[in-house]
Amino acid sequence: MKTLTIFCLLALWLTEATTRSAGLLPIGVAKIDITPEGPIRLCGYASRTTESEGVAGRLRACAIAIGSDEDSPVLLITAELVGVPESLVGPLARRLQKAGIDRSRLAICATHTHSGPCLAGFLNETHFSAYLPDDQMSRIKTYTSQLLDRLEEVALAALKDRKPRQLSWNQGEVSFAMNRRRLKDGKWVGFGRVPDGPVDHALPILQIRESDGTLRAVLANYACHCTTYTGKFNRIHGDWAGSAVRQIEQRHPGGIAFISIGCGADANPNPSGEVTGSKLVDGHGKAIADEVDRLLAVDSLKLNSLPVCQLRRINLPLDHVPSRAELTGRLKGGKRPAFYARILLDKLDAGQTLPSSFTYPIQTWTFGDDLVMVFLAGEVVVDYAHRLKRELNGKRLWITAYANDAPGYIASRRVIQEGGYEVDDSMNNYEKPTRLALDAEDLIINAVKQLLPKPFTP
Repeated sequence: MKTLTIFCLLALWLTEATTRSAGLLPIGVAKIDITPEGPIRLCGYASRTTESEGVAGRLRACAIAIGSDEDSPVLLITAELVGVPESLVGPLARRLQKAGIDRSRLAICATHTHSGPCLAGFLNETHFSAYLPDDQMSRIKTYTSQLLDRLEEVALAALKDRKPRQLSWNQGEVSFAMNRRRLKDGKWVGFGRVPDGPVDHALPILQIRESDGTLRAVLANYACHCTTYTGKFNRIHGDWAGSAVRQIEQRHPGGIAFISIGCGADANPNPSGEVTGSKLVDGHGKAIADEVDRLLAVDSLKLNSLPVCQLRRINLPLDHVPSRAELTGRLKGGKRPAFYARILLDKLDAGQTLPSSFTYPIQTWTFGDDLVMVFLAGEVVVDYAHRLKRELNGKRLWITAYANDAPGYIASRRVIQEGGYEVDDSMNNYEKPTRLALDAEDLIINAVKQLLPKPFTP
């Protein structure tokens, strides 16, 4: 029996060695429907006051598993949701630990669709500046519980699907994202279209092919809000990201398409505003699908090594802790700041203290010297992508935001100094008592650099 066991282990080792020498890695993929089965409050636009009015496009979650059990596999999940808060990520990570997935080797990303369902404990009362009715909250809680089960299911399905496959990446460009921050004399004055404003048009894709070259899956990443539909649209839909994956899969039967979002917190799709039809949404989806097709037809860089994964949590400081007098003054402001100020004052009355910082996860996956994927939490503005690509090896850098938690907008030093929605008013949505401190950008950038090997750092 002992001899047989040694023989089996040797045979397994030889099989894996042969597979690696052929440029193949154990990779599995899967997708699952996560569409709510009835009316539910949609998240992203606080102007909506009723539950959803039907389904215009079904939502999905997808998973990629890379590596054998002996390698300690890595797992990437994307979901057509407005965000993935720690209240969802944490329980899922604990479940997947039983399947051998270490927390540092799990990345969960949202497409940030503004036509997706609310989740329990995330962007609820403070988002809508009102306490939701009990029956609506009950449906949100039920959906959140079901969602957790489905995310675990798709992860396990991807692990089960693993077989020797080719992994490669290359990068193109799509141009429909446009900066939305209108400025006057260096200060924010409102949302709009800013053609000369900073954006990141890069479209990196990760290709997964069978050993015979057949496309099995493709992951594309683009830095733009999923806000083609306006707040007047009250039906479930994945916006341009949802349209893109459907169009890609229609062109490549049998393949699975994923979308993740880059540092597009201050970029909106242009044009946008389609309320009743899908022309603009499908147009943006087609732009992604067309560029994906172009990239699939040209040379890509094969990734022959499993990623080295790092996960670090830092404390991201807030500008200050607001005083009772400051909060009382906010009661005379707009509806949203006044609503949240009342909540904070109630906490002070109950003897609680207000936070001066919050925990912020930063994750990196490094594929040898060929590629590093950076995962940043929250709604990250474009300055972070530009700075990381400028100060590191930008040609081998892939940056994903809306990953692993949803703490709020992550404004840069420049954007904080300009002020505006991403800096101040949005923080009420995310239950942060004030804006980020000016040094938040440096703390994040330095933490990313510390997680990367020398080939990617100066």
